[in-house]
Amino acid sequence: MTAQVFDPTEFRKALGTFATGVTIITTRTADGAPVGLTANSFNSVSLSPPLVLWSLANSSASLEIFRKAEHWAVHVLATDQEELSARFARRGIDKFAGLDVDTGQGGVPLLRGCAARFECRTAFQYEGGDHLIFVGEVLAFDRAESAPLVFHGGRYAHATRRDAPDVKPRSAHLAGSFSEDFLGYLLGRSHFRFFAQLRAALDAQHLSDMEFYVLSTLTLKPLLTASELAEGMAGVLDDRRKQALDSLVTAGLAATRTGDGIAYELTAHGREVALGLISRAKALESQVLERLGPDAPILKSLLNRLLGEIDPTAAALWQAPEAERRRSAG
Repeated sequence: MTAQVFDPTEFRKALGTFATGVTIITTRTADGAPVGLTANSFNSVSLSPPLVLWSLANSSASLEIFRKAEHWAVHVLATDQEELSARFARRGIDKFAGLDVDTGQGGVPLLRGCAARFECRTAFQYEGGDHLIFVGEVLAFDRAESAPLVFHGGRYAHATRRDAPDVKPRSAHLAGSFSEDFLGYLLGRSHFRFFAQLRAALDAQHLSDMEFYVLSTLTLKPLLTASELAEGMAGVLDDRRKQALDSLVTAGLAATRTGDGIAYELTAHGREVALGLISRAKALESQVLERLGPDAPILKSLLNRLLGEIDPTAAALWQAPEAERRRSAG
């Protein structure tokens, strides 16, 4: 099957229709019966290749059906689809009765009127505590301009910002030391505790944090020059960047190309390892953001603003060079 060529901007917009919202996941059983359920654990994993994930409780009656399914679809519900969400959350009823549906990849039923729809092929499955995490490659998608349906605090709601709760930090024990709300402490401890939960997966691939950072960075483009990597990682790895790149090349995860200068690309094995690790990281992120609830998008927005203020070069790897942009425009 020829992979669909995605417009990255449109794909990002389609993913962005999911706030802390509501989705319905659909598939078919081996004998062709339609199956669907309501879920709010949806998250994006990668833009290239396009990967998304969601999770399902091990106690779900539909677990084995989705575990064996090769294809499934994620429907980001629109604000006027509360009844549909409630219908697919119930058990013991014919959820598809009276519904007009389209047919997607692998014969999966597609619901109509949604804010976005993602047709997926199963790429990975991971055990995540009391849930099974499904990572899918997006084969096709569509989106509308509809506002997304949001569920919070046991009821449906509009997607709006709200102030963070008034949490007062405890006083430092030593006079003059930084307090518990010191930004460096909060960012540093959060970083180390987040990645500590990935330690076993990195150790299994014999990768350090530094090597994982470079490995995941190489997934951003098919080929990254040494100067692009130096600019994109300025102030982060700097002199250790070459050490990490050399380690990845030695391990067979990356390769070098020469021409106008040195450039790096992932090997087939390197891409497989990178996507597996990124999927695990995104699955962890999904669990953390789910616990944060409606504060999750606010946290991400503030961290992006913070990064823009303290590191103006941070977006270098996410932006095409000026010459490349002109060629694309022409």
